[in-house]
Amino acid sequence: MPAFIIIIVIALSLYIFYKIKEWRLKAPYEKRWTKAKANIALGTFIGTYGLNRLFINESKYDLIIGGVFLVLGILNIVMGYKAYKYFLPLAIEENEQQTKS
Repeated sequence: MPAFIIIIVIALSLYIFYKIKEWRLKAPYEKRWTKAKANIALGTFIGTYGLNRLFINESKYDLIIGGVFLVLGILNIVMGYKAYKYFLPLAIEENEQQTKS
Protein backbone atom coordinates (compact mmCIF):
# COMPACT_ATOMS: atom_id res chain seq x y z
CA MET A 1 0.00 0.00 0.00
CA PRO A 2 1.45 3.36 -1.00
CA ALA A 3 0.18 5.10 2.15
CA PHE A 4 2.16 2.75 4.37
CA ILE A 5 5.28 3.25 2.30
CA ILE A 6 4.99 7.04 2.64
CA ILE A 7 4.54 6.75 6.42
CA ILE A 8 7.50 4.34 6.62
CA VAL A 9 9.78 6.77 4.78
CA ILE A 10 8.64 9.77 6.86
CA ALA A 11 9.06 7.86 10.15
CA LEU A 12 12.54 6.68 9.17
CA SER A 13 13.51 10.23 8.20
CA LEU A 14 12.26 11.57 11.53
CA TYR A 15 14.14 8.85 13.40
CA ILE A 16 17.40 9.77 11.68
CA PHE A 17 16.74 13.49 12.26
CA TYR A 18 16.12 13.04 15.99
CA LYS A 19 19.11 10.70 16.44
CA ILE A 20 21.44 13.25 14.85
CA LYS A 21 19.88 15.98 16.99
CA GLU A 22 20.35 13.81 20.10
CA TRP A 23 24.06 13.33 19.38
CA ARG A 24 24.56 17.10 19.07
CA LEU A 25 22.85 18.06 22.33
CA LYS A 26 24.79 18.55 25.56
CA ALA A 27 21.97 19.06 28.08
CA PRO A 28 21.11 15.65 29.62
CA TYR A 29 17.32 16.02 29.98
CA GLU A 30 16.88 17.61 26.58
CA LYS A 31 18.97 14.78 25.14
CA ARG A 32 16.73 12.15 26.73
CA TRP A 33 13.62 14.03 25.61
CA THR A 34 14.90 14.01 22.03
CA LYS A 35 15.76 10.32 22.39
CA ALA A 36 12.15 9.66 23.39
CA LYS A 37 10.95 11.39 20.21
CA ALA A 38 13.36 9.24 18.21
CA ASN A 39 11.92 6.12 19.86
CA ILE A 40 8.39 7.18 18.91
CA ALA A 41 9.51 7.65 15.30
CA LEU A 42 11.28 4.27 15.35
CA GLY A 43 8.16 2.60 16.77
CA THR A 44 6.07 4.18 14.04
CA PHE A 45 8.51 2.91 11.42
CA ILE A 46 8.54 -0.64 12.80
CA GLY A 47 4.78 -0.75 13.40
CA THR A 48 3.91 0.56 9.97
CA TYR A 49 6.28 -1.92 8.38
CA GLY A 50 4.50 -4.67 10.33
CA LEU A 51 1.12 -3.43 9.13
CA ASN A 52 2.42 -3.38 5.57
CA ARG A 53 3.55 -7.00 5.92
CA LEU A 54 0.12 -7.97 7.30
CA PHE A 55 -1.71 -6.45 4.35
CA ILE A 56 0.66 -7.94 1.78
CA ASN A 57 0.60 -11.47 3.12
CA GLU A 58 1.92 -14.07 0.74
CA SER A 59 2.50 -16.75 3.36
CA LYS A 60 1.97 -17.49 7.01
CA TYR A 61 5.52 -16.28 7.73
CA ASP A 62 4.57 -12.81 6.51
CA LEU A 63 1.72 -12.80 9.00
CA ILE A 64 4.00 -13.87 11.86
CA ILE A 65 6.72 -11.35 10.98
CA GLY A 66 4.15 -8.59 10.49
CA GLY A 67 2.52 -9.36 13.84
CA VAL A 68 5.84 -9.36 15.68
CA PHE A 69 6.89 -6.08 14.08
CA LEU A 70 3.50 -4.52 14.85
CA VAL A 71 3.72 -5.50 18.52
CA LEU A 72 7.32 -4.26 18.81
CA GLY A 73 6.36 -0.99 17.12
CA ILE A 74 3.44 -0.41 19.46
CA LEU A 75 5.61 -1.17 22.51
CA ASN A 76 8.27 1.24 21.26
CA ILE A 77 5.69 3.98 20.70
CA VAL A 78 4.15 3.50 24.15
CA MET A 79 7.48 3.48 25.97
CA GLY A 80 8.71 6.45 23.95
CA TYR A 81 5.56 8.41 24.76
CA LYS A 82 5.92 7.70 28.47
CA ALA A 83 9.54 8.87 28.38
CA TYR A 84 8.50 11.94 26.36
CA LYS A 85 5.91 12.92 28.96
CA TYR A 86 8.39 12.34 31.80
CA PHE A 87 11.32 14.28 30.36
CA LEU A 88 9.38 17.20 28.84
CA PRO A 89 8.97 19.22 32.09
CA LEU A 90 12.54 18.40 33.10
CA ALA A 91 13.86 19.59 29.74
CA ILE A 92 11.82 22.81 30.01
CA GLU A 93 13.15 23.45 33.51
CA GLU A 94 16.69 22.72 32.36
CA ASN A 95 16.29 25.12 29.45
CA GLU A 96 14.96 27.87 31.75
CA GLN A 97 17.92 27.43 34.09
CA GLN A 98 20.35 27.71 31.19
CA THR A 99 18.75 30.92 29.92
CA LYS A 100 18.85 32.47 33.43
CA SER A 101 22.57 31.77 33.77
